Amino acid sequence: MTATQAIRTVAQGEHPPLQRSAEERRSRTRQRRTFWLLAAPAILGLFGSFVAPLLYMVRMAFNRGSSDGVIEETFTLDTFARAVEDPYYWKVTLDTFLMGLTVAVLCVIVAYPIALFLMRSQSRFKSVLIALAIAPLLTSAVVRTYGWMVILGGGGLINGTLIDLGLITIPLQLANNFTGVIIGLTEIFMPYAILAMMSGFGKLDPRLEEAAGSLGANRIRTFLKVTLPLSLPGALAAGLLVFVLAISTFVTPRLLGGGAVRVLATEIYDQATGLINWPFAAALSILLLLLFGAMIAGYQALVRKLGIDR
Repeated sequence: MTATQAIRTVAQGEHPPLQRSAEERRSRTRQRRTFWLLAAPAILGLFGSFVAPLLYMVRMAFNRGSSDGVIEETFTLDTFARAVEDPYYWKVTLDTFLMGLTVAVLCVIVAYPIALFLMRSQSRFKSVLIALAIAPLLTSAVVRTYGWMVILGGGGLINGTLIDLGLITIPLQLANNFTGVIIGLTEIFMPYAILAMMSGFGKLDPRLEEAAGSLGANRIRTFLKVTLPLSLPGALAAGLLVFVLAISTFVTPRLLGGGAVRVLATEIYDQATGLINWPFAAALSILLLLLFGAMIAGYQALVRKLGIDR
């Protein structure tokens, strides 16, 4: 820019490019400073409530615990070696994974038609129906677990009804085993699946289904070719949420399992409170986190393979 052009630019009230660039840099600097000032409380809260305890747990896992509850401050892999070398904990980990996967699949299957109906409903009572679908969340999981203990027990509602109808003579073993835990967790986490799927069904457009019908597709073909692919991201997200909740739950496996169902959450509790072996409890907690990570990685790989957005 020549001197004459610069004088003309200033006279017209415009800023030269170099001055505009400097002002833009100062503006971006102010915006970044404002962003970090506003984000600082949230970052500090997240660090204090999540990151710091997680780092403490990781450090604790490298200590050595003893049977008398004494914790030796050291840096060893003995606790991890014990968890990896003992076949019992391999079985506990596998049972935890199978429990979470089974509950996730059942919740998606049961909650899918409910969420789809609520999403499409044009009734004036739609909000009431949604409230009823998630109403179990207003009740503690402990209370609901005790309720399932009564229902599934030897003299409970299910066995009593089947015996009165003459369908069975000996009560079915529905409680104090893996079956009872699966039933209880499926009911407890189903509202979460409904909410997750309803929020993930945003791509469902009735006009696409109408277009498929106008082209000659019947209801089944329309569902398989249009509805299901568009709703699949929401269903997968709901399954992942339920899986994470299920493998980390403690109350239901403890109560409905009757001591016969051993998962990572119950083992961590026993090691931390019963045996006072915090290092080993921390090592099992890290194992549970790795299970989280493996499932999330598998979910992301599946999403990429299917070519769908989350």
